[in-house]
Amino acid sequence: MAASKRVAVVGVGTMGSQAAWRLAARGAEVVGYDRFAPGHDRSAAGGETRIFRSAHFEDSRYVPLLKHADTLWEELQRETGRELRRLTGCLLMGPTEHQQMATVLQSIAEHGLDHEVLDAEALAKRFPQFRIEDGDAAVLDRHAGFIRPELTIQSAARRAEQLGARIHRYTPVREIVPVTGGVEIRTDTGTELFDTAVVTVGPWVNDLLPGLPWEVDIRRLINAWYVPTTDDWSGEERPAFIRTAPTHCYGLPSPDGVSVKLGLSRALHRPAGDPNRLDRTVEPGELDVFTELLRRYMPDLNPDPVRLSVYMEGYTESSRPLVGPLPGNDNVVLLAGFSGHGFKLSPAMGDIAADLALDGASSQPIDFISTLDRAEA
Repeated sequence: MAASKRVAVVGVGTMGSQAAWRLAARGAEVVGYDRFAPGHDRSAAGGETRIFRSAHFEDSRYVPLLKHADTLWEELQRETGRELRRLTGCLLMGPTEHQQMATVLQSIAEHGLDHEVLDAEALAKRFPQFRIEDGDAAVLDRHAGFIRPELTIQSAARRAEQLGARIHRYTPVREIVPVTGGVEIRTDTGTELFDTAVVTVGPWVNDLLPGLPWEVDIRRLINAWYVPTTDDWSGEERPAFIRTAPTHCYGLPSPDGVSVKLGLSRALHRPAGDPNRLDRTVEPGELDVFTELLRRYMPDLNPDPVRLSVYMEGYTESSRPLVGPLPGNDNVVLLAGFSGHGFKLSPAMGDIAADLALDGASSQPIDFISTLDRAEA
């Protein structure tokens, strides 16, 4: 490993803060750039909480990466002395014949994950705040819970700085230019030369890399917080939860116990447009789908939200992220398009980015998400 390499991290958010930490921990000379500052709320990292889970709906091949992330979550908490993640469980619900329910059970079986299957009667007794319908299944992923996104990003960035990294705040990168033996990072204040660059700019990826051979669809998403009308939501077990169908949604009880956060899937997000001009106003009609979800599955939540927030996420056609060298430039490592399920993986992705930037390869099983020889979007 060439630990003396000079590495730029462009975008010090969900993935970039972790990449800066992992690179600095290995002795690399790390310089980060962010158009705002670590932990800002203008991209995809806000919202107070994000779900961590061991079982995976999308593809069981993520599970080894989640196990690697799990180890690094514990390491980052030890190094920073902050509670970044709390394991409260995650309840996964949906029709038994739905493909995502089959995939989550497959991932559990393949990897021996700690779980519990609940029938309708058991669910009603143990988690009376939820309703399920005939033909539904409920799986409790025990090694799951919530992550604090803003605190995590600030903590990882600060730890990177403690290890020697430098972060240029409020410094958007305008261009990444390949040069002999490295790359130039160009900003409004000048140009710096690096051996390699890790690009983790989230919804700005299409602006910074306009020739990207894959489409990253940037979507505007809404999170809404609702106050319970009963005590069922404040019991001993307050797991995060996901419903697969007929309307894919997710939720997390707030850490303070006052409210419950809800979010929706990609199909219900509208295009974000220019990421610099995100429409943060939520029209009343946009809440109709939330209101129907509460009526049907969570009737003990007051249907009038107490808080609304708007963020952005990037999706690929396959919903699998882009992780690896930029085509035609092995000195640029790209992490993009995590399609709404990347935060739980972020320490592992930061570590993989460090592998690729310093060694040119990673021992982690990333073939299915690698940019190498990838024809699909």
